[in-house]
Amino acid sequence: MLQFLFDTDHLTLFEQNDPALRRNLTRRGLVGIGLSVVTVEESLRGRLAALSRSRDGPTRILNYARLVKTVEQLRLFPIVPFDQAAENFSQQFRSVRIGTQDLKIAATALANNLTLLTRNRRDFGRVPGLQLDDWSV
Repeated sequence: MLQFLFDTDHLTLFEQNDPALRRNLTRRGLVGIGLSVVTVEESLRGRLAALSRSRDGPTRILNYARLVKTVEQLRLFPIVPFDQAAENFSQQFRSVRIGTQDLKIAATALANNLTLLTRNRRDFGRVPGLQLDDWSV
């Protein structure tokens, strides 16, 4: 059963093998952690944008290797959909001053009663009822 949702920043820390995040994961494990499909979108968009900017062979090879690593890491987590319940929360809180993608991630967490794992308390803290934790400390 899922309890937590990685924000994109925590997924990046996971990819970078961040020591503090790894300590928390060693204690708790990956079980119970999911990814919003919005986080998947953000991760893949970033990798694809880097590929489209590749102007030489070595850069292209490096960016394809990074894309493969990202896809492999994404497969370690259950993907939580952006469904009608998430859309309803998104519409309910559209007046909250937060980025569109962040609002969709927050709405996904709320719709599934999950704690969002993020370093971005400043923005996500504006969303009423959203439970937050930071495993990077």
